[in-house]
Formats: sequence, structure tokens, C-alpha cells
Amino acid sequence: MAHLIRHKISNKLTNAAHTVSNKSQAKVSGVFARLGFQAATDEEGLGFAECDDLDYDYRQGMQMDVLRGEEEEGGDMEGEGDVEGDTRYQRDGTGPRQSTLKSGGSLEEDKPKITSWEAGWNVTNAIQGMFVLGLPYAILHGGYLGLFLIIFAAVVCCYTGKILIACLYEDNEDGIKVRVRDSYVDIANACCAPRFPALGGHVVNVAQIIELVMTCILYVVVSGNLMYNSFPSFPVSQKAWSVLATAALLPCAFLKNLKAVSKFSLLCTLAHFVINILVIAYCLSRAREWAWEKVKFYIDVKKFPISIGIIVFSYTSQIFLPSLEGNMQKPSEFHCMMDWTHIAACVLKGLFALVAYLTWADATKEVITDNLPSTIRAVVNLFLVAKALLSYPLPFFAAVEVLEKSLFQDGGRALFPDCYGPNGQLKTWGLGLRVGLVVFTLLMAVFVPHFALLMGLTGSLTGAGLCFLLPSLFHLKLQWRNLLWHHVFFDVSIFVIGGICAISGFIHSIEGLIEAYKYDIHD
Repeated sequence: MAHLIRHKISNKLTNAAHTVSNKSQAKVSGVFARLGFQAATDEEGLGFAECDDLDYDYRQGMQMDVLRGEEEEGGDMEGEGDVEGDTRYQRDGTGPRQSTLKSGGSLEEDKPKITSWEAGWNVTNAIQGMFVLGLPYAILHGGYLGLFLIIFAAVVCCYTGKILIACLYEDNEDGIKVRVRDSYVDIANACCAPRFPALGGHVVNVAQIIELVMTCILYVVVSGNLMYNSFPSFPVSQKAWSVLATAALLPCAFLKNLKAVSKFSLLCTLAHFVINILVIAYCLSRAREWAWEKVKFYIDVKKFPISIGIIVFSYTSQIFLPSLEGNMQKPSEFHCMMDWTHIAACVLKGLFALVAYLTWADATKEVITDNLPSTIRAVVNLFLVAKALLSYPLPFFAAVEVLEKSLFQDGGRALFPDCYGPNGQLKTWGLGLRVGLVVFTLLMAVFVPHFALLMGLTGSLTGAGLCFLLPSLFHLKLQWRNLLWHHVFFDVSIFVIGGICAISGFIHSIEGLIEAYKYDIHD
């Protein structure tokens, strides 16, 4: 009996000791949580839980219990009812999570998904644009260095596109990659949080809008210019041709998803191939006259930095990539798609630029079609106009998407009410925004005629920033713990080289614009 009593007392003392130990550990954990050591772990857990959009509505209903449990353990949450404040930090580092529901209640996942081939056509359309016609001019002022730069830009832009998408993902507790961010803006906000939580998004939004709208303007400018040069005997001015081109582009205001844009991109790519075949066929017919001795290792110090901006601008696709990857049926095929699109672009651009330069050598003009005979030039220019009009919808759709999310769909912080009705139809002010953007591109195309200089300026400023500087910087910031030494080396090298190219190209483009306006020089 005495032994039994001693055994019960011993068990009670042991249980009491364990209870005291657990309470002490809980208090210590609470102290460390208040000091901030536990906050990162809790935030990562919330971020990983937030990434799955399919069960987001269910988690919203359970969020209160999760917050209460975390408040008891760590004591680092401010209140039970501040659900939105906690989820918005985990999503992008700043503001409320973008709802997956439209006004009518349809999930964004209901939008038509695109295949890897359709995504590839979109990227090909972006990087195999009609600006390739200015690449022989880069060879004129850079020789073999210009040819090397075409290859180098393809490799770097392919790499930065991949690391940009990598910044959308984080490893969960099981080591599985999950998508915790949706856009370029989310990545920028996550990098700037918590000190400047909205700064990164504003910078990227401004750069994106400038890049996209400038691309649309350049398409309108070149359409009017090409039509005017194709039919010089017609009593129609270049401005009037630009107005006609814009009238043909008005249906773009009614685009609703990337599925329709992909069809335009496919037609655009086919038109691009026809143009390349016509120009290369003519160059091959003069192969015996090719001037190999003219290709040298030299650069025109004054004009080559502008050519750098043109080459970089011809490869810009990073601003489309988060949206494209998010709309792909199989996001796992994204890397493969990036590889074959950029390899094809590198080969086609390099061969096109070299063959065209060998044909005309020192007589090479800014737009290579100006070197063609008048009969062939008219046919090629018509295909170029078709390509320009078919290329317009992709940057236009992306620009509209950025503006709509910033002005109409930014949670409770939007300046205007949602531009979509209960059934998903576009409201009046939403349609007005789209039509106004088309008209704005027309006005800029009419009053800013310096195509080549503006293209070089845009490529040096926003192109280099969005394709070289920001992706490498964001990758270092968000993925630092997972990077190997050669990844760090690549990112730092790209940032330094991109910064040098951007500054030099920007300065020389500004000088060229000043000179053009001073002496009233037209393209």
C-alpha cells in the first residue's frame, strides 16, 4: 500500500513538472515571438497557405481560427478581426490580396487557359517583332560586336525571364514549389516590404505602362510610315495613314482574355516569317556580292549605344511572362518554352542581321526594307503593316490589365469602382479607358515622329530595367537562401552590365532626340 501511494505521488509530481515545463516553453516562445524571431516563420506559413487559389474561399472561413491559434502561441498578431491585414502582407508585401472572384462571382481559373505552344507564340511575337528590321543597322555600327550582342541579349533575357518566374514561387514546408505571387508588381512589393511596401509596385507599374504604351505607339508610327512610303503617289499623308491604322485597331478595346490575343500572335508570327523569307531571298540572290571584308571588330562610339537599346528592346518580353505563365495549362513547361523561343529568336535575328548587312554593307539603312527595290519594298511593307497591326493587341491587352488592376480592381484601395458588371460584362468607364488608350497611342504617334530614337530610348530606359536590372535584383533578394555561387555571379554580372548599357544608351538617345528637334530631322 505504501509503495502504491509513493507511485501515485511520483506520477503527480512528474505530470506537474511536465506541465510547468510546457508552460515555460510557451512563455519563452511568446517572448521570442514578440521580439520578432517567430514572425517570419508564421508569415511564411500563411504565405504558403495563401498560394492555393482553389481553396481560398474555404480558408477565408477558417482564417479566424488560425489567427486565434497563432495569437495564443506567439502573441504577435494584433487582433482577431484583422484578417485582411494579415493576408495582404503574405500575398505581396503590401496591400490586400487580389480576389480570385470577379464581380459576377466567376473564378479567374474559369478563363480559357493557353497551351505552351500558344504561350510560345506570344513570346515569339514579342521578341521576334518588326524591330528586327533595325538589327542590320546595329551590325553596321558594331561589326562582330553587334552580332555578339544579339546572341548575348537572347541568352540574358531568357535567363532573366526564368528567374523572374522563379520569384513568383516559394518552397513550402514539404519542399514543394508553390505560387505565392501573381505578377511583376507582387514581386517588387515583396522585395520592398516592410520598409517601403508600395514603392516597388509603383515603380514597376510605371515602367510597365511606359514600355507597353510606347510599344503600341511605335506600332502605329511604323504603320503610318510604311503605308506612306509604299504608296507615295496617293494623296494621303503619313498622319492620315496613322489614323486609318488606329481605326483598324479599335476592336482591341473589346479584348477579354489572352486566348484571342494568342490567335493574333499566331497570325503575326506567320506574317513575320513571310517578311524574313522575302528579305533573305533577295539577299541570297546577291550572295556573290556579299562584302565580308566590311564586317570588322569595331564600334561607332556615338551610335552603337543607341543600337544596344534597339537590340534590348527587340527582346523585351518579361512584362508579359507572369501573366503568360499564370495562364498556361501546364506551367511546368514554361522553361522549355523559353528555351526554344529564345534560341529560335537568336538564330533568326543573327542570320537576318548578318545576311542583310553583307548585302548592302555601308549603305545599310535604319530600316532594312528601305534598301529594297521599290517593287519588292511595297510588298514587304504591306506585310510589315499587317504584322504591326497584329502585334498591337498583346502590349495593349497587357497595358489595359495593369491599368485596370491599379485603378479599378485594387481591392478597397482602387480609385474607381470595378469596371466589370455582375455578369462579367465591361462597364462604360472600363470601355472608355480602353478606347482612350487607343486614341492616346494615335496622338503620340502623330506628334512624336522620331521612331528609331524613341525605340532606343525606351529600350535603354525601361527595357534594360525590366529585362536586366530588376529581375536580377529581385532574384538576389527573394531567393538568396537557395542560390548557388554561380547564380549570384550571373545575377550581379547582369545587373552591372545592364546598368552600364542602360545609362550609355539613355544618354546617347537623349542627345539624338535633342539634335533631331534642333535641326528638324525626321525619320
